[in-house]
Amino acid sequence: MAESMKGLHRSHRCTEVTGSNIGEVVTVMGWVQKSRNKGGIIFVDLRDRSGLLQVIFEEGDIGAEGFAKAEKLRSEFVIAVVGKIEARSGAANENLATGSIELRATELRILSEAETPPFPIEEESKTKEELRLKYRYLDLRRPDLQKNLIMRSKVATLTRQFLAEEGFLEIETPMLTKSTPEGARDYLVPSRVHPGNFYALPQSPQIFKQLLMCSGYDRYFQIVKCFRDEDLRADRQPEFTQIDMELSFVDVDDVIGVNERLLQKLFKETIGVKVSLPIQRMTYAEAMDRFGSDKPDIRFGMELKNVSEVVKNCGFSVFTGALEKGGSVRGINAEGQAEMPRKKIDALVEFAKGFGAKGLAYLAVNSDGTYKSSFSKFMTEEELAALVAAMAGKPGDLLLFAADEDDIVFDVLGNLRLEIARNLDLLKKDEYKFLWVTEFPLLEYSKEEGRFTAKHHPFTMPMEEDLDLLDTDPVKVRAKAYDIVLNGTEIGGGSVRIFQNHVQEKMFEVLGFTKEDAYDRFGFLLNAFKYGVPPHAGLAYGLDRLIMLMAKEDSIRDVIAFPKVKDASCLMTEAPNVVEQKQLDELGIGVVSQEC
Repeated sequence: MAESMKGLHRSHRCTEVTGSNIGEVVTVMGWVQKSRNKGGIIFVDLRDRSGLLQVIFEEGDIGAEGFAKAEKLRSEFVIAVVGKIEARSGAANENLATGSIELRATELRILSEAETPPFPIEEESKTKEELRLKYRYLDLRRPDLQKNLIMRSKVATLTRQFLAEEGFLEIETPMLTKSTPEGARDYLVPSRVHPGNFYALPQSPQIFKQLLMCSGYDRYFQIVKCFRDEDLRADRQPEFTQIDMELSFVDVDDVIGVNERLLQKLFKETIGVKVSLPIQRMTYAEAMDRFGSDKPDIRFGMELKNVSEVVKNCGFSVFTGALEKGGSVRGINAEGQAEMPRKKIDALVEFAKGFGAKGLAYLAVNSDGTYKSSFSKFMTEEELAALVAAMAGKPGDLLLFAADEDDIVFDVLGNLRLEIARNLDLLKKDEYKFLWVTEFPLLEYSKEEGRFTAKHHPFTMPMEEDLDLLDTDPVKVRAKAYDIVLNGTEIGGGSVRIFQNHVQEKMFEVLGFTKEDAYDRFGFLLNAFKYGVPPHAGLAYGLDRLIMLMAKEDSIRDVIAFPKVKDASCLMTEAPNVVEQKQLDELGIGVVSQEC
């Protein structure tokens, strides 16, 4: 039977006691990790969020009744123990923070008994994730997950402290707002008091934070939940958390400066990593040309090389055919991999096909300087030598080539270099390489919609020198937009905002909006702009992604307390789920079955 805590007060968490407490009487509380009865003496590893403490129960110290209770202890019982801290009688455990001490119990209370858990509560659990997520409240007891969530809390606290010191105000923005279908799909919320009308959950606080700048709040931030109804992957959830900010009377360098100092503080004070400033910057065009990605991982080389000029007159039709259609031929050099087995090369070809490649051409430079290639019979020795020289190839290297439209070539080789790096174990999680990617395209053409869409959002400021191109060649217009990338993952992004009416109107015109469309969707913002708006810019971090990288995890599910799975459902609560017909009737909603 569970006992009361009456009269007991916890004096320390388990690892808050140290050698300096030897001889002191303390009260600790937590979960039984393990219990070992050695006949006349019982050893218990007691666990709380701080770690483990060894507790010793002997009848001479705790009495017959207390020892009988100690004999009942099993994994995950919740107990309170009063006792004296002593130097550990056996060998010290150097793997534990409390490995040199132990608690000799004089009083035990069993606060709650526990059934046998469906899986062991242990670090680096091998239990299937589906089972752990179903019992997430148990999974969250694991020390490695607790460490991640403690880190997340510390990052949030440090962020608030830093931004407050930098003159930012923390202001909350609404969760129930108007749907503005320009971007990812909204989660919609029906209104009972306005039948047939819907709120949308915010994809970001974008419009509201711009309105706060119009209202004179100068520097705003919040750590805020956002929602997007889109397909999930390892670093994406339907609900996620942003560190969101906006600043007035600033330009690109001002926003980057504040955020570099923020990152430097977070990494130093949370995980002891020094971030050297300034962080490297690279334009979008350079990032795509060198790495085939707008979020390049610069922990390793293997950069793309454009060999179009070298092969334009060769006899290999795969290369020349791509060039005739306006595409390019580019390659990467997997140094030292000339002896890669054909089976592994074939696997890379299949991998490349998953990103749109029709195939992958390869050339291995043997140790004696000869070549082994999938296309050598179509090219002369001189042409092959020129190609190897253009790729800085040397004996022992494996050269891989893609030939197609630029977008496909970039996607194929950008992902291929990452796949090879994974296979060669080049992606070290304890190495942190930051990069600012700047000057993104303002627009991208959507074949589906038959119009230009905003690469970021419709309020992003074009580069001033490109403004005239909005009328003549919109696809060439660069944006005053910037992403912060860490180890090949975009952890944040932002832009300078349009604050001049004529530029905003031109932007909407290029996006295919009539004036009426624009005011129907964004009228409250456009009207606010009529009353004096400062130049402003902002940035938002994906907090979940940031913590994932700091904690060296592979999935954001390991840094979120209660995450969803790939189909956006919660295995623990079984959400989403059906609701009572009465609730639907109140909302005037009917559910129509659809054939899959």
